[in-house]
Amino acid sequence: MVTVKMLKPYYVKTEQESIRVILAYQYFSVMINKKVYQFIPVESNEIRINRKTKKVENTEAVFAFQNGKDIVNVPMSKLISIPDFLQQLHSIAESYYQNESELSKTEQEKAIALLIDDLEKDNLKRLIDRALDLRDKKSFYALSKQL
Repeated sequence: MVTVKMLKPYYVKTEQESIRVILAYQYFSVMINKKVYQFIPVESNEIRINRKTKKVENTEAVFAFQNGKDIVNVPMSKLISIPDFLQQLHSIAESYYQNESELSKTEQEKAIALLIDDLEKDNLKRLIDRALDLRDKKSFYALSKQL
């Protein structure tokens, strides 16, 4: 039975799509069969979390833990099956997640800006049509330059 004793990041790095929780010696330890094993950065040393879905991306990673001369490799797939591990991991990454409301707000602002641009172009075309109907060359040329 594997349980998480301590999980602290060495540092956290955010990227556009993911959060990278970098681990270092003595910042991550687990208990296996009532023995404490310290993380050693032999194979993997980071946990990658998707900022939108909040899911661990590098499930293929394998972490090495040491107790004296005994070294145990624990795959990420086993770690993410431990509720305490996920809880601690999400509390670390929580402030780095992208809020859906922020994302949808940005998307809405982009959609509104595109809609306004389209409406302005349509209005300009109507004004050009009106200038043509009135045979107003000066307005026609001035409006045509704005297209």
